[in-house]
Amino acid sequence: MRHPPRSVLLAVTGAAALVGAALVPVVSASGATPACTVEYAVTSQWDTGFQGSVIITNNMAAVSSWSLGFDFANGQKVTQGWNAKWSQSGTAVTAANESWNGSLATGASVSAGFLGSWSGSNAVPTAFRLNGTTCNVDAEPTPTPTPTQPPATGSAPALHVSGTKLVDAGGTAHRLLGVNRSGGEFMCVQGYGIWDGPVDDAAIKAIADWKADTVRIPLNEECWLGLSNVKPEYAGANYINAVKELVTRVESYGLTPVLDLHWSYGQYTGNSAGCSDVHATCQKPMPDAQYSPSFWSSVAGTFKDDQAAVFDLFNEPYPDRATSTVTQAWECWRDGGTCSGIGYQVAGMQDLVDAVRGAGAKNVIMIGGLAYSNDLGQWLTYKPTDPAGNLVAAYHGYNFNTCASESCWNSTLAPVAARVPLVAGEIGENTCSHAFVDQVMKWFDDHSLSYLGWTWNTWDCSSGPSLISDYSGTPTAYGAGLRDHLRAVNP
Repeated sequence: MRHPPRSVLLAVTGAAALVGAALVPVVSASGATPACTVEYAVTSQWDTGFQGSVIITNNMAAVSSWSLGFDFANGQKVTQGWNAKWSQSGTAVTAANESWNGSLATGASVSAGFLGSWSGSNAVPTAFRLNGTTCNVDAEPTPTPTPTQPPATGSAPALHVSGTKLVDAGGTAHRLLGVNRSGGEFMCVQGYGIWDGPVDDAAIKAIADWKADTVRIPLNEECWLGLSNVKPEYAGANYINAVKELVTRVESYGLTPVLDLHWSYGQYTGNSAGCSDVHATCQKPMPDAQYSPSFWSSVAGTFKDDQAAVFDLFNEPYPDRATSTVTQAWECWRDGGTCSGIGYQVAGMQDLVDAVRGAGAKNVIMIGGLAYSNDLGQWLTYKPTDPAGNLVAAYHGYNFNTCASESCWNSTLAPVAARVPLVAGEIGENTCSHAFVDQVMKWFDDHSLSYLGWTWNTWDCSSGPSLISDYSGTPTAYGAGLRDHLRAVNP
């Protein structure tokens, strides 16, 4: 998905002063310290819009992540925000921590701000909840701390390809049904952290509670390799260890981790360019020969003894947007080198398969086709050679793609699925509904195939699209379709 990460979170930075603001006071009838306090302020207001801020103080036990909830009474809408991940469903507003400000010690405070729209009146909210606890009221005489989620102790199945199926070590067919967890591809290179939101035990349990069995984890090659343009605290060993910890946690809940090279090096300014930056700050049409093979050699060497981990070589190739012919595009896709219309040396899919196998890893490998992995028309013709025999075709399907109908799936996907396992690494729609993904899931269910929803992040469901409104797993209207379906087919 060519997503706009943090697009609504970086428009403004810092909290406005409270001069002339409408402020919600902290109320405690007995004078006892509330479990948490929230100061809400309208710092400025104009005809149809306003700027607001919240200052949150935690008086409970220290927490590693936080989520603030409140309700608007007069139809106000949050349009963008900063210092928190802001989302809204109806009148309910949620502000969840960023990766860099999730820790709140006892007595510590954090501030966040937002822009909103209003009409008629702009009454301030009257009740606030921090991690489910009501703020600005007397604490209970003997409060019981909210228990932290204990670590899971399960394991994920070791997988390999058998004919057209993915199977576990015992030969039982296994479908990958789950979600994408975006963040690792962009937070580090943008200098804000490693993950976009919490990835602790409670956060992964929330995914498992949807009856998902797979989590796809997008990565950034410059952060993994520790290149000098990335802040050291988010690069190299620090980044690798964070990925290893997340993979271990995902597997402990019995979930399959799919490691995906999402953002890569190489300057591309041609048709459908995501950015003009040479660095890995957006999607590129193909992986680069300079760093991508090194990335996969390192990733494969790190996880070669973990057959539960699946490797997705490159998120969404689109050399067809740069080359003159479809044949040139597929040749570039497989063989790399000098590709027409692409100004950097390309690593082809064969190069990346060789890098993985050269590191001694026999893990399952997913490979997407052309047109942002939406076109698998000649995937079988140009399929790379794999001595381990563990290749899987990857398809991405959104309602706005070219191949987004049952007739296209029957004509282009079914022949591929008749030869190799097929996984829809991303499915989604930008309607804040789930009519399209319902169709995708039914077709893939009917063919006993795998699919992963984009994405387990609290973004706007029409621009992300996002499955959740908070990291406890509350679904958006779009996400409810995937959640309910997973619970039905994967009990």
